[in-house]
Amino acid sequence: MTTPLRVIRAALLVPLALLLAGAAPAAHASPRHGLPGNWLRLAVTRGDARSSDTRGVLLLCDPPQGHAHAARACRQLAAAGGDIGRIPRRSGTMCPMIYAPVTASAHGAWNGRRVDYTRAFSNSCAMKAETGAVFDLSS
Repeated sequence: MTTPLRVIRAALLVPLALLLAGAAPAAHASPRHGLPGNWLRLAVTRGDARSSDTRGVLLLCDPPQGHAHAARACRQLAAAGGDIGRIPRRSGTMCPMIYAPVTASAHGAWNGRRVDYTRAFSNSCAMKAETGAVFDLSS
């Protein structure tokens, strides 16, 4: 014998199951990161690995925004195919031999490919010389 509570529960669960089944393909079709175009979450941490002195921004490149030097950073990334390690070193840059470590990290997407970059530098001058405007978070 079916109780009224079971009938009501079944009547509610069947449409819910159909709704969830219909939504599943749409969820898989959307990109994992949720942002369209070329973008990077950038962070610069001063000090050693235990430091909490971190600055970060979201760099969007379609159109360039979210970063003090967004247009220049996006141009440099575009020229390097989104690979921060391929950005040419600034010629003629003379950095002091002062140890003030910084760690630069970037996570995001470029032309549909995932970007994960983390590198430690001896100081911020060396970081900027190697990565161009990408990690220049100064205003």
